[in-house]
Amino acid sequence: MIFAETSLAGAYTVDVDRRKDDRGYVARMFCAEEFSAHGLRSMVAQASVSFNAKQGTLRGLHFQYPPAAETKYVRCTKGAVFDVIVDLRPESATYLEHHSVILSADNGRGLYVPKRFAHGFLTLEDDTELTYLISESHTPNAEGGLRYDDPMLRVDWPGPVRAVSPRDTAWRSIREIESELKFRMGLGEAAYC
Repeated sequence: MIFAETSLAGAYTVDVDRRKDDRGYVARMFCAEEFSAHGLRSMVAQASVSFNAKQGTLRGLHFQYPPAAETKYVRCTKGAVFDVIVDLRPESATYLEHHSVILSADNGRGLYVPKRFAHGFLTLEDDTELTYLISESHTPNAEGGLRYDDPMLRVDWPGPVRAVSPRDTAWRSIREIESELKFRMGLGEAAYC
């Protein structure tokens, strides 16, 4: 596996090292020892799949507040997505900055998303599927989200959003939630433990 840190400290792209022969290839997509060697959390509490029938489907930008904050390792197993993560760590030099990457079945790339990051994607093809390895079990009362079109984020989505859930369009703007976001994602998170 080939790890490359993104512009957001602690977030990595993970490319598979394909061992090819005349039958195809074999590649390791996850290895706890290799993740740990890069200082990345490798515990998996939950595995999930997201199937998206139509190109232009947007999901996100989702996160969980501490103490249920989760790391995710995301891979596209069918189709392709424009994947976006946002740093929500108030103490970080890249707070509220985002990083985007194309994940596809063809490129085999994965994305390691640290705790206290938001995550979302836009499908680039019909019938796109993503798999997630997640460090924590889903905790509904810890859910949070950012609007994908929030002007503070300045995400340049590569195409029109054709399908998005009412829930994802109902997230309040960062300006409206920033005080709570900083408190719950920063030192004030201890109050929620």
